[in-house]
Amino acid sequence: MDCACCVSSKRRQFLGAITALAGGVMAGVSATAAQAASTITTGVTRSIDIHAHYYPESYCDLVGGDGKKFGGRFTCDASSFSFQTPAGALGPLPMKFIDVDERLKDMDGSGVDIQALSLSVPMAYWGDRAFNAKLASTWNDAASKVYLQHPARFVVLATLPMLNASDAIDELDRAAELPGVRGVYMGTNINNRDLDDPLFEPVFKRIEQHKLPVFLHPQQTVGGSRLADFYLSNLLGNPFDTAIAGSHLILGGVLDRHPELQVTLPHAGGALPILMGRIDAGWTTRPETRWLAQKPSSYLRRFSYDTVSHSGPVLDFLIQNIGIDRLVLGSDYCFDMGYEQPVRFLDRLALPPEQRNLVLGGNAAKLLRI
Repeated sequence: MDCACCVSSKRRQFLGAITALAGGVMAGVSATAAQAASTITTGVTRSIDIHAHYYPESYCDLVGGDGKKFGGRFTCDASSFSFQTPAGALGPLPMKFIDVDERLKDMDGSGVDIQALSLSVPMAYWGDRAFNAKLASTWNDAASKVYLQHPARFVVLATLPMLNASDAIDELDRAAELPGVRGVYMGTNINNRDLDDPLFEPVFKRIEQHKLPVFLHPQQTVGGSRLADFYLSNLLGNPFDTAIAGSHLILGGVLDRHPELQVTLPHAGGALPILMGRIDAGWTTRPETRWLAQKPSSYLRRFSYDTVSHSGPVLDFLIQNIGIDRLVLGSDYCFDMGYEQPVRFLDRLALPPEQRNLVLGGNAAKLLRI
């Protein structure tokens, strides 16, 4: 690619460091992991951000390289980069999405001890099967290397090539053994297929067997041209798509078929919690939903919810109606619709210390086995 960032000295230094890490890190994994474990101080709650996006340079290069034949494009300059793919476009985004050193500075400045790294739009659900699998494995390998370099600061939420169930299971089995992987990241829909589609049933079964939590994120959201203005595709499309995904997991029987499956909804559950009374009313009157043995609202505690709501009263609603133990810290790093100071945002809730510590990191530590 002929973009400025791809020939910069900073990029060469980055690639050199990764090459050195790949060549020598495995020999020191045990010592590094032990060092990370020794940083845990009994009685001190570490802040854990479960909603933090990362674009490895190897992933970006793949989108702009092999991805060209599928309509992918990656461009960048000294300060920003952009994606364009059949699954969506994004950017310009700041380079600190890629630069781990800049990320660590931001984490220190915002009081975040640990980030759970995840991919975001355009995810990995495009191209053919082989390219889809390559996108996922490239991201997972790169994120795991970041964990190995900074095991006290990061964990990894693996992405899967969900266009084919067998490919997704193969990558899940492989990624589950990678250092730092603590969960699975998934779109609220997969190439416009909802999550109760039979295609994904064996994948959820295997995820449940691995005892890995699933974290959802909106992509290819509903609304089309009606949400094109005023950034409504994000402001409304994202929370609506989260509500649709959660509803399909409930009404489509996914949560019943997989009773041990743990799912975290982004953006404080989107529109789902506030609309649950209406969904319950439909369950009592409409034959399309009445087959469900329990009312839909009884499933709300099957989900966890991040704090990216931009509203203290919304989070109070979740705490009062679902439970303090289901709320986890999130920032949506480092999108402009996220929090620059996710820890400070908790101060809006006026929680007693023990409850604040649960949201700050206690709940996430249990979920992610940290």
